[in-house]
Amino acid sequence: MTPRKPWGGRFRQATEPSVERFTASIDFDRALAAHDIRASIAHARMLGRTGIIPADDAEALVQGLVAIREEIERGEFPFDPALEDIHMNVEGRLHALVGAVAGRLHTGRSRNDQVATDLALYLRDAARASQRGTIELRRVLIVRSREHLDTVLPGYTHLQRAQPVRLAHHWLAFVEMLARDGQRFAALRGRLAHSPLGSGALAGSTLPLDRADTAAALGFESPAANSLDAVSSRDGALEFLSAVAICMVNLSRLAEELVLWSSSEFGFVELADAYATGSSLMPQKKNPDVPELVRGKTGRTIGNLVGLLTVVKGLPLAYNRDLQEDKEPVFDSARTLRDALEVMAGALATLRVNSDRMRRAAEDPMLLATDLAEVLVREGVPFREAHEAVGRVVGHCVEKDLDLRSLSREDLRAFHPSFPGAAAALLDLERSLEQRALLGGTARQTVADAAEAAEAAVQRETEQLDAEEPGR
Repeated sequence: MTPRKPWGGRFRQATEPSVERFTASIDFDRALAAHDIRASIAHARMLGRTGIIPADDAEALVQGLVAIREEIERGEFPFDPALEDIHMNVEGRLHALVGAVAGRLHTGRSRNDQVATDLALYLRDAARASQRGTIELRRVLIVRSREHLDTVLPGYTHLQRAQPVRLAHHWLAFVEMLARDGQRFAALRGRLAHSPLGSGALAGSTLPLDRADTAAALGFESPAANSLDAVSSRDGALEFLSAVAICMVNLSRLAEELVLWSSSEFGFVELADAYATGSSLMPQKKNPDVPELVRGKTGRTIGNLVGLLTVVKGLPLAYNRDLQEDKEPVFDSARTLRDALEVMAGALATLRVNSDRMRRAAEDPMLLATDLAEVLVREGVPFREAHEAVGRVVGHCVEKDLDLRSLSREDLRAFHPSFPGAAAALLDLERSLEQRALLGGTARQTVADAAEAAEAAVQRETEQLDAEEPGR
């Protein structure tokens, strides 16, 4: 027998099977099961405390919902596609367990405020998990940075060798990016502070609901102030998708460097076998599939954001069924980011660094051309004039196939009279690094201090998350 629809009283015809398939969401919104049950328990207890339903009925509802939660956790819950979504599946199962009293659960509640509440709870958990993932990857990068304080490689602009940097400094740049990513997820959790529950379909309820009670029970600061906004806004989902997309773009940039650096042309790193694959045809191949897939999956997270923005952009207040399309992109992006952070952390933790190959590349004397210009600046030459003079020096070396360091004082003075010595005396790789001791620079102690500060920040954020974690 087909279960009766919760809205079936108005209708005289059964829903077409094609419409059932088209409108059903249980295949994906079952991800909200734990959050739906949590919100329903809070709602049932409030109904009992306020006397809207008998206290015994409220307790029966709570016991039935707890039993359903345990069935889901054991993988024994009988999901029924005919019941459309997770909300009606839970309510249908509740009826089977506790009988007619199950019909009291939806008192003072619409699926509109129900799903908005469930989604807010899910987004808070997903944002917390995403923030933890960024912290773990930062932790790996900090450990590797400390291992490679003395590993030097070329820094690049336009993918052309630019100036020498420490590998630690390079990796700590991604630590900074990931810290901002984590802050975005933390800020989102702060904005998901108001409970939609009790907003009803769009206009609230005539019943004496205690919205403050359910808000507090679910960890919200307060009830949402406007019922129309509460049931129709998907800002939280959009912000989550945006934060995920930005984080994935940062991971994609890191992944792209692993792809480049592991190529024979660079030879800077080698992925561990556990984080690479081979070719079905060419036995010699070791392919960087993990970072390539991180790079590739970034596109789907960007698409998820654009997709939901497009869904929401023309919707009138309040709820519209279009908003069913909010969940799949949110669930997909949450899983994608979780997995990408995990595999990138593993790949970087096990990465073999070819420090000698990096240093040989960094010893290209042309990377110190800026240092040579700044030698003239310290002699009182305006920078633009110094830049012009060194540019001509570089052009001369390229034309004559000369090592920049081979130029004598007299050779340099042919381009500007203020050069104080021979190039070999003026240019030194280690000195170049150590002279950049300003905050954010490449001097060894500066980079070591940056790693220490990053580790302290990671520890603070971890402790804060642990303190906020439900159940701790």
